[in-house]
Amino acid sequence: MATIHIADADAASAAIPALCEVLADCINGGASLGFMLPFTPEDATGYWGQVAEEVEVGRTILALAELEGRVVGTVQVGLATKPNQPHRGDLMKLLVHRSARGHGLSRPLMDAVEAEAARRGRTLLVLDTATGSEAERIYPRFGWERVGMIPEYAMWPDGGFCDTTLFYKRIGSYALPGASS
Repeated sequence: MATIHIADADAASAAIPALCEVLADCINGGASLGFMLPFTPEDATGYWGQVAEEVEVGRTILALAELEGRVVGTVQVGLATKPNQPHRGDLMKLLVHRSARGHGLSRPLMDAVEAEAARRGRTLLVLDTATGSEAERIYPRFGWERVGMIPEYAMWPDGGFCDTTLFYKRIGSYALPGASS
Protein backbone atom coordinates (compact mmCIF):
# COMPACT_ATOMS: atom_id res chain seq x y z
CA MET A 1 0.00 0.00 0.00
CA ALA A 2 1.26 3.47 -0.90
CA THR A 3 1.85 6.21 1.64
CA ILE A 4 1.66 9.83 0.49
CA HIS A 5 2.83 12.67 2.71
CA ILE A 6 4.01 16.26 2.64
CA ALA A 7 7.68 16.40 3.58
CA ASP A 8 9.08 18.76 6.16
CA ALA A 9 12.72 19.85 5.86
CA ASP A 10 14.06 16.78 7.69
CA ALA A 11 12.03 14.35 5.57
CA ALA A 12 13.05 16.18 2.39
CA SER A 13 16.73 15.90 3.29
CA ALA A 14 16.39 12.24 4.30
CA ALA A 15 14.68 11.44 0.99
CA ILE A 16 17.42 12.93 -1.21
CA PRO A 17 19.09 9.59 -2.16
CA ALA A 18 15.75 8.05 -3.15
CA LEU A 19 14.65 11.21 -4.98
CA CYS A 20 17.93 11.13 -6.93
CA GLU A 21 17.07 7.59 -8.06
CA VAL A 22 13.54 8.60 -9.08
CA LEU A 23 14.70 11.65 -11.05
CA ALA A 24 17.49 9.74 -12.81
CA ASP A 25 15.08 6.93 -13.70
CA CYS A 26 12.57 9.36 -15.22
CA ILE A 27 15.22 11.26 -17.20
CA ASN A 28 16.76 8.01 -18.45
CA GLY A 29 13.24 6.99 -19.44
CA GLY A 30 13.05 10.02 -21.74
CA ALA A 31 11.22 12.60 -19.57
CA SER A 32 12.06 16.24 -20.30
CA LEU A 33 12.76 17.60 -16.81
CA GLY A 34 15.45 20.19 -17.37
CA PHE A 35 18.42 17.82 -17.46
CA MET A 36 20.37 16.17 -20.28
CA LEU A 37 21.80 12.69 -20.78
CA PRO A 38 23.93 11.09 -19.59
CA PHE A 39 22.35 11.51 -16.14
CA THR A 40 23.06 9.49 -13.00
CA PRO A 41 21.48 9.61 -9.55
CA GLU A 42 24.63 11.39 -8.33
CA ASP A 43 23.97 14.17 -10.86
CA ALA A 44 20.69 14.92 -9.06
CA THR A 45 22.15 15.49 -5.59
CA GLY A 46 22.62 19.24 -5.96
CA TYR A 47 19.13 19.71 -7.37
CA TRP A 48 17.43 17.83 -4.52
CA GLY A 49 19.61 19.64 -1.97
CA GLN A 50 18.24 22.94 -3.30
CA VAL A 51 14.69 21.59 -3.11
CA ALA A 52 15.24 20.57 0.53
CA GLU A 53 16.49 24.10 1.28
CA GLU A 54 13.38 25.57 -0.38
CA VAL A 55 11.19 23.25 1.71
CA GLU A 56 12.99 24.37 4.86
CA VAL A 57 12.34 28.07 4.21
CA GLY A 58 8.74 27.45 3.14
CA ARG A 59 9.04 28.30 -0.56
CA THR A 60 8.38 24.77 -1.83
CA ILE A 61 5.87 22.08 -0.94
CA LEU A 62 7.24 18.58 -1.51
CA ALA A 63 4.95 15.55 -1.57
CA LEU A 64 6.44 12.06 -1.41
CA ALA A 65 4.97 8.67 -2.36
CA GLU A 66 6.34 5.57 -0.69
CA LEU A 67 5.80 1.92 -1.52
CA GLU A 68 7.07 -0.62 0.98
CA GLY A 69 9.00 2.13 2.78
CA ARG A 70 10.81 3.31 -0.37
CA VAL A 71 10.27 6.76 -1.96
CA VAL A 72 9.14 6.06 -5.52
CA GLY A 73 7.28 9.25 -6.45
CA THR A 74 7.15 12.96 -5.82
CA VAL A 75 5.67 16.28 -6.88
CA GLN A 76 6.36 19.87 -5.82
CA VAL A 77 4.65 23.23 -5.72
CA GLY A 78 6.89 26.27 -5.77
CA LEU A 79 5.10 29.02 -3.89
CA ALA A 80 5.16 32.33 -5.76
CA THR A 81 6.81 34.96 -3.58
CA LYS A 82 6.31 38.14 -5.59
CA PRO A 83 4.01 40.67 -3.89
CA ASN A 84 1.49 40.52 -6.74
CA GLN A 85 1.25 36.70 -6.71
CA PRO A 86 0.47 35.60 -3.15
CA HIS A 87 -2.28 33.33 -4.48
CA ARG A 88 -0.24 31.37 -7.07
CA GLY A 89 2.03 28.35 -7.16
CA ASP A 90 3.97 26.43 -9.81
CA LEU A 91 3.46 22.68 -9.95
CA MET A 92 6.78 20.99 -10.71
CA LYS A 93 8.16 17.56 -11.44
CA LEU A 94 5.41 14.99 -10.96
CA LEU A 95 7.68 11.94 -10.99
CA VAL A 96 6.99 8.26 -10.48
CA HIS A 97 9.80 5.71 -10.82
CA ARG A 98 9.10 3.42 -13.79
CA SER A 99 9.14 0.39 -11.47
CA ALA A 100 6.27 1.90 -9.44
CA ARG A 101 4.01 3.01 -12.27
CA GLY A 102 0.57 1.44 -12.45
CA HIS A 103 0.04 1.71 -8.68
CA GLY A 104 -2.11 4.85 -8.95
CA LEU A 105 0.41 7.16 -7.28
CA SER A 106 0.01 10.25 -9.47
CA ARG A 107 -3.50 11.18 -8.35
CA PRO A 108 -2.86 10.96 -4.58
CA LEU A 109 0.42 12.86 -5.00
CA MET A 110 -1.44 15.60 -6.88
CA ASP A 111 -4.31 15.62 -4.38
CA ALA A 112 -1.89 15.96 -1.46
CA VAL A 113 0.19 18.77 -2.93
CA GLU A 114 -2.89 20.67 -4.16
CA ALA A 115 -4.54 20.40 -0.72
CA GLU A 116 -1.37 21.65 0.99
CA ALA A 117 -1.04 24.52 -1.50
CA ALA A 118 -4.65 25.52 -0.76
CA ARG A 119 -3.95 25.26 2.99
CA ARG A 120 -1.06 27.70 2.43
CA GLY A 121 -3.36 30.18 0.71
CA ARG A 122 -2.75 29.29 -2.93
CA THR A 123 -5.78 29.29 -5.20
CA LEU A 124 -4.21 29.04 -8.64
CA LEU A 125 -1.61 26.55 -9.80
CA VAL A 126 0.19 26.51 -13.14
CA LEU A 127 2.48 24.00 -14.83
CA ASP A 128 4.24 23.25 -18.08
CA THR A 129 4.95 19.81 -19.47
CA ALA A 130 6.40 18.31 -22.64
CA THR A 131 3.85 18.26 -25.43
CA GLY A 132 2.97 14.73 -26.50
CA SER A 133 4.25 13.21 -23.26
CA GLU A 134 2.42 10.84 -20.95
CA ALA A 135 2.31 13.70 -18.43
CA GLU A 136 0.44 15.95 -20.87
CA ARG A 137 -2.32 13.34 -21.11
CA ILE A 138 -2.66 12.84 -17.36
CA TYR A 139 -3.21 16.43 -16.15
CA PRO A 140 -6.65 16.94 -17.75
CA ARG A 141 -7.85 13.81 -15.89
CA PHE A 142 -6.92 15.62 -12.67
CA GLY A 143 -8.97 18.71 -13.53
CA TRP A 144 -6.23 20.83 -15.10
CA GLU A 145 -7.14 23.17 -17.99
CA ARG A 146 -4.92 23.28 -21.06
CA VAL A 147 -3.90 26.84 -21.99
CA GLY A 148 -1.75 26.33 -25.06
CA MET A 149 1.55 25.17 -26.46
CA ILE A 150 4.94 26.86 -26.88
CA PRO A 151 7.08 25.41 -29.68
CA GLU A 152 10.72 24.45 -29.06
CA TYR A 153 10.49 25.48 -25.39
CA ALA A 154 13.11 23.01 -24.13
CA MET A 155 15.06 19.95 -25.21
CA TRP A 156 14.56 16.24 -24.72
CA PRO A 157 17.25 14.63 -22.52
CA ASP A 158 18.93 13.09 -25.58
CA GLY A 159 18.79 16.32 -27.62
CA GLY A 160 16.29 17.76 -30.06
CA PHE A 161 13.70 20.40 -29.32
CA CYS A 162 10.56 19.67 -27.38
CA ASP A 163 7.40 21.75 -27.31
CA THR A 164 5.70 22.45 -23.99
CA THR A 165 2.03 22.62 -23.05
CA LEU A 166 0.82 25.00 -20.34
CA PHE A 167 -1.94 24.15 -17.85
CA TYR A 168 -3.64 25.81 -14.90
CA LYS A 169 -5.98 24.74 -12.12
CA ARG A 170 -8.04 26.76 -9.67
CA ILE A 171 -7.97 25.17 -6.23
CA GLY A 172 -9.97 27.73 -4.27
CA SER A 173 -10.85 31.39 -4.12
CA TYR A 174 -8.70 34.25 -2.96
CA ALA A 175 -9.92 37.32 -1.15
CA LEU A 176 -7.83 40.35 -2.00
CA PRO A 177 -6.38 42.06 1.06
CA GLY A 178 -8.72 44.82 2.21
CA ALA A 179 -11.62 43.57 0.07
CA SER A 180 -14.97 43.31 1.82
CA SER A 181 -16.86 40.06 1.59
